[in-house]
Amino acid sequence: MSPRKRITMNDHAAEASLFKSRALFTFFSVVTLLSLLLVNLYNLQITSFKDYETRSNDNRIRVVPVAPSRGLIYDRHGQLLAENQPFFSLELVPEKVKNISETLDELSKVIELSSDEKENVLEALKYHRRFKPLTIKNKLTEEQVAEFSVNQHRFPGITVEAGLKRHYPYNGLMTHALGYVGKINSRDQDSLIRNNLWANYAATKDIGKQGIEKFYEGLLLGKPGHLEEEVNNRGRTIRTLKSVPPEPGQDIYLTLDLKLQQKAMELLNGRRGSIVAIDPRDGGILALVSSPTYDPNQFVHGISSKAYSELLNSKSKPLINRATQGQYAPASTVKPHLALLGLENKTVTSKTRIWDPGFWQIPGVERKYRDWKRWGHGWVDVNSAIVSSCDTYFYDLAYKTGVDSIANFMEPFGFGERTGVDIFEESAGIMPSKDWKRLRYNQPWYIGDTISVGIGQGYWTTTPLQLANATAILANNGRRFVPHFLKSIQDQTAKIDTPADELPPIVLKDPKNWDIINEAMRDTAHKSRFTDARYTAAMKTGTAQVFSVAEDAEYDAENIDERLRDNALIIAYAPYENPKIVLAVVLENAGWGGVNAGPVARALLDEYLLRDSWDKTK
Repeated sequence: MSPRKRITMNDHAAEASLFKSRALFTFFSVVTLLSLLLVNLYNLQITSFKDYETRSNDNRIRVVPVAPSRGLIYDRHGQLLAENQPFFSLELVPEKVKNISETLDELSKVIELSSDEKENVLEALKYHRRFKPLTIKNKLTEEQVAEFSVNQHRFPGITVEAGLKRHYPYNGLMTHALGYVGKINSRDQDSLIRNNLWANYAATKDIGKQGIEKFYEGLLLGKPGHLEEEVNNRGRTIRTLKSVPPEPGQDIYLTLDLKLQQKAMELLNGRRGSIVAIDPRDGGILALVSSPTYDPNQFVHGISSKAYSELLNSKSKPLINRATQGQYAPASTVKPHLALLGLENKTVTSKTRIWDPGFWQIPGVERKYRDWKRWGHGWVDVNSAIVSSCDTYFYDLAYKTGVDSIANFMEPFGFGERTGVDIFEESAGIMPSKDWKRLRYNQPWYIGDTISVGIGQGYWTTTPLQLANATAILANNGRRFVPHFLKSIQDQTAKIDTPADELPPIVLKDPKNWDIINEAMRDTAHKSRFTDARYTAAMKTGTAQVFSVAEDAEYDAENIDERLRDNALIIAYAPYENPKIVLAVVLENAGWGGVNAGPVARALLDEYLLRDSWDKTK
């Protein structure tokens, strides 16, 4: 028989104690977990309810920005200069297209896509957010829209979108004044973000790039609206929950006169040069033409790299606004201003005469500074010196006056400074002085430099706009306005005229000096181009050398390169008794100012001042 097993007695007290401790631990664990759950539920349902409700709505509500219509631009008489036209474009959302390159190849079988267009899309993808639409092709025709609509099921992620785009009905006529709008690039975006303006472009892909379009971007743009749409899990719209309409941009009226602008461009006839016309009574710019020009419409939808390269590399430089950025020697057109300085500081009087043998010499120096008239003008005073444009008289005047006195006197007339016109594309030109040359070239100023400045040559350069503005100050006997384009603003309720920006006038010690100079300019006009005019005008011509001619050399325009020939200039205003229009005309490499620029000025003044009488005879 096997021995019986011994029964071990359990310690019931110890087991009971262990069970009790485990039960308590479990209980407190459950209570803790339930407490955490309740706290979290409270946080979700009460504390963070608004936040999670918003997130939930975002899953089913899509906010779609709506672009405002850009403000229109009119001339002073209400002629439309910049409008908005409907267009269709092909848009691609990158994240919805698996293989974009292959898709573009397939798409080109339905709608023709050039190699440049494909390359532009692929290049833009490198910097484009994948969830935002990217334009593949602009300006689709109705036939192209219909053809794509039939095949749209083959191209998920690609849609046809409709909208409004800027259009300039007069093509290149107003380009250098109006500028143009173009696509927002990374530099534009960075600038908008820095200035807290990026939200205004939520639905807009374009921005003013130059001219009026850029300067008055804030007025023209408007404010975007938005739609709140309920969408399903596939992103399709079920219904519109809320609509906030955009605020259209404000329409603006300019001081420009369309007919005068057209006449100015017609008279330039493709020649390189510029014409600026100003109303001296308030500084409003009546015409501003730079030739050659270009069609701004090609920038609106995106210009091809080839076309842009042609414009950029053209020898004629059509992208430059010659009216505000072209820097030319003013030549004899500034002789009235120099004569005014001579009268004002008493270097000369109205009766002072000098003998002109056809040249002038610095005392004690053999070099001769030639007059344009090789045999000279004989005895000349301030009036005859302006009328005959006697170089010798102004060589002598500049020598006696000194360059610093000239620079100081010319500064209030706007030479050497930007005029403040309401476009950003403007150069200051150069009003030289001793300090200027030292700072610019680290060289001393020579007497010969002063002699050249005395006839508007040498280092002195000006823009056509500066020249017109300085002439307006003469015509106004010292009254000064900032040249400007903006005439009035049209909002949703009224048309508001903008006040002219008037500067402190130039006050002469002897106001009669204004009359002496203006009478000389009147005599200049009516002894040449305006002899038979039906109104009284004042003018001064100029012929500016593009390169220096040696002392004993002959200037032969026919045997030198066309681009080295003299520039032709003229300033003019009319009517003499109550000036309404001031002109500055610059024709590059055209030769003699009176012969070539003179007829242009006469035709423009006739167009503006006799227009009403012509209309009555029709």
